[in-house]
Amino acid sequence: MTEQNAVDYKPTLNLPETGFAMKASLATREPAMVAAWQEKKLYEKIREARRGAPKYILHDGPPYANGDIHIGHAVNKILKDIIVKSKTLSGFDAPYVPGWDCHGLPIELNVEKKFGKPGDKVSAKEFRQHCREYAQSQVEKQRSDFMRLGVLGDWFNPYLTMNFRQEADIIRVLGRIAQNGHLHKGLKPVHWCMDCGSALAEAEVEYDDKQSHAVDVGFPVKDLADLAKRAGLATLDLPVDVVIWTTTPWTLPANQAVSLHPEFDYAIVAATIAGERRAFIVATALVEGALARYEATDAETLATVTGATLEHLTLLHPFFEREVPVIVGEHVTADSGTGAVHTAPGHGQDDFVIGRKYGLTVDNPVDNAGVFLPSTPLFAGMHVNKANEPIIETLKAKSRANRSLLLAHKKIQHSYPHCWRHKTPIIFRATPQWFISMEQAGLRDSAMAAIPGVQWVPDWGQARIEGMIAGRPDWCISRQRTWGVPITLFVHKESGELHPQTAELIEQVALKVEQAGIDAWFDLAPTELLGDDAKNYDKVTDTLDVWFDSGVTHTCVLKRFDGLQYPADLYLEGSDQHRGWFQSSLLTALAANGQAPFRTVLTHGFTVDGQGKKMSKSVGNVVAPQKVMQTLGADIIRLWVAATDYRGEMSVSDEILTRMSDSYRRIRNTLRFLLSNLNGFDPAQHLVPADQMLALDRWVVDRAALLQQDIIASYDSFQFHQIYHRLHGFCVAELGGFYLDIIKDRQYTTQPDSLARRSAQTALYHIAEAFTRWMAPILSFTADEIWAVLPGQRSESVQLETWYTGLAELPQNAGEPTLTRAYWDEVMAVKSAVNKEIEEARNRKEVGSGLSAEIDLYVSPAQQQALAAMGDELRFVLITSAVRLQPYAEQGVATEVEGLRVEVTASAHAKCARCWHYRADVGADAAHADICARCVDNLPGGAGETRKFA
Repeated sequence: MTEQNAVDYKPTLNLPETGFAMKASLATREPAMVAAWQEKKLYEKIREARRGAPKYILHDGPPYANGDIHIGHAVNKILKDIIVKSKTLSGFDAPYVPGWDCHGLPIELNVEKKFGKPGDKVSAKEFRQHCREYAQSQVEKQRSDFMRLGVLGDWFNPYLTMNFRQEADIIRVLGRIAQNGHLHKGLKPVHWCMDCGSALAEAEVEYDDKQSHAVDVGFPVKDLADLAKRAGLATLDLPVDVVIWTTTPWTLPANQAVSLHPEFDYAIVAATIAGERRAFIVATALVEGALARYEATDAETLATVTGATLEHLTLLHPFFEREVPVIVGEHVTADSGTGAVHTAPGHGQDDFVIGRKYGLTVDNPVDNAGVFLPSTPLFAGMHVNKANEPIIETLKAKSRANRSLLLAHKKIQHSYPHCWRHKTPIIFRATPQWFISMEQAGLRDSAMAAIPGVQWVPDWGQARIEGMIAGRPDWCISRQRTWGVPITLFVHKESGELHPQTAELIEQVALKVEQAGIDAWFDLAPTELLGDDAKNYDKVTDTLDVWFDSGVTHTCVLKRFDGLQYPADLYLEGSDQHRGWFQSSLLTALAANGQAPFRTVLTHGFTVDGQGKKMSKSVGNVVAPQKVMQTLGADIIRLWVAATDYRGEMSVSDEILTRMSDSYRRIRNTLRFLLSNLNGFDPAQHLVPADQMLALDRWVVDRAALLQQDIIASYDSFQFHQIYHRLHGFCVAELGGFYLDIIKDRQYTTQPDSLARRSAQTALYHIAEAFTRWMAPILSFTADEIWAVLPGQRSESVQLETWYTGLAELPQNAGEPTLTRAYWDEVMAVKSAVNKEIEEARNRKEVGSGLSAEIDLYVSPAQQQALAAMGDELRFVLITSAVRLQPYAEQGVATEVEGLRVEVTASAHAKCARCWHYRADVGADAAHADICARCVDNLPGGAGETRKFA
């Protein structure tokens, strides 16, 4: 037939067609979907659909209501969303109530920039109102971005720590903790930020390098005869100093003692230093280093004694007219320095503890701003950061002992605690503060007992928090701030005891705060509650640490919000929260309720750039989620989060996200193929029962059924990166690399309503139904987009569904070899070997496409029997025009499949214009000279084609 007279057979083919776009256009499509979800109240409909189901409660750790969200926020919220959505698919009622931390210094600082400090241009009450308004504006800004990420939740009924009811409940929890005996007030050294003008919690401290003055300072021995007697010496003719080493010379004015380790050996060493013969005492293990630092000569050890031997030896303060004792404690180390520790109970936790044992004075000569008090001799009015040099100069002078007591001085770089907000060095400073005691009512023991009853993911989280709880000091919960929940206590002016009716008073205050917010306390006249007794009590004006605010949300939220329950099934935050929210939540829950607030705690790592470096605006390696959403789309961020093993650092960069876009396209295009080949399929009419489906179709549905089991297990164990790899692998291997290629011929060329086509469509339908659910917690936008174009009656969102139940596994012991998993594993291996040889032949220009080739397979008897089971349909599986099975012989090319050799030859037959197979029967029907006999049967009105296997 001439080209002019050629028949156009295209209308007789079942060509793919779908409304699901090839180009995702996520950046433009997603915002409209967010708006649609809100408009149709999708979250509320999910709650209604799950009413009465078992609950799964993921409690949201509140981000701080200040500034734009960053990529770490996106990771956190997406991980939570994946879990909540997967639990919903598993049939749970899994509400998500987001929250925000709304009090504290960062908000105060931003308000100060605009309105000034409280008490200057604005009253404290006006200042608090400005803080409230600022926090609300930040909540609204962050909420918009979180919603844009596709996170579903009760966004317009969140919990805010500044809500009046929640402020009242925070106060109630404080009262319960006090009632249970965990609260006390004390003068203790705390982390103090001079810029904040306030105490800091452990979680508000970070470590960074700092340059400090490292000094060796001599404390003269007052009574040499006493020392000689203790050391077993007849006499001591040289002046002797016990030498301490410190990097905080500014703390020396507060010194009250020198600590030695009771079991260490200490040497009394005579040496010439700066031309002067003198003696000093340091740990024996550190003598050599000390001699080098002091540039000492002619050294000799006069005696060796234990630290315990020197206990209560009297020393002279190096520049004040003060005697200080030698004391002993296990906290002393001999790793560096001198093995003798300058002890100032007002400036260090270890010093405070050992000082309490010895009854030392807790002296803190430094005010809130870090300035020495007017009563401090020599250094009054100096800031501690500027006092180091004058103190060092004072030590050089010989006024106290007629010799320089500064034996060595150098500047060193070392790790030092900094304020996490100001990034400035902090000090330890003893101030009157409110504490939750770790020992007073057994809180530490309760916490250590509760930790093993919680599941920690990853499991190293347990050891991490145990180590922190075991070694942590009492928790300083008081702050000297304006914008915070007040510590609503009345303290007796003389005894320092809490009012005997504290529990009742706290409830009365809480009721007022419920109506007017925290201003109700600050405006309160004590006489309102105490009457004439008010004159005997001080009203506490401190505010609570914001870690207390967020820590007690287990009670203020889980026990108060409809639909939630205590304890939560899951807390999920970054790995830094073992020292932050996890710990504050655990301690307050045990102190108030006697029960841990969570059953499982999951942590994720921090985000770093593609080279593993910390993100920094100054370096320019920050990936802003807002920018990614505007370019690539939120589903790309979501896929990256799922694909990354969150247990370690999470690398992200433009390049990484671009690669993730490629993976996304593979998944999207696979689903688009499924949808386009469901054209004309109505599951109500065309769904083929499993036992009537073709063997290959039953196999692929079986693969999907097994995959679904793995995927659900991975969701349940929070292994989301495994889900990504399995979904992507299924698209690339079983579907794209095998099944979908094979069924194209059947889909396109068989009659529209034939079993061959409907069987394949049934398999595609089952896979699409299941796959859309598998991806829904991760690729939420794309899943809902697919859901809208899937055939059949369905709900308005995949997020309302449960896991698909239409995936039938292959029957066990069916007696039919083509209905076993092992059979198709073998067929896949053969196909892979054949594909390789066809490609080699194409490279040699011997064949064109696989359909232009004919294949001879030289096989073992067992393989012959297996492959022959499909008869002529084997060629459709191998996507060639003819396949011949031959007894095994040294013919063709050996393959990786044992006992299989392959020979590829070009077909000598004509090409069918409709199915493109090269067949001997092309033109056998004179009316259809360009097509093969099979295609003639598949034309409208024809007999149709029968397939059993593929």
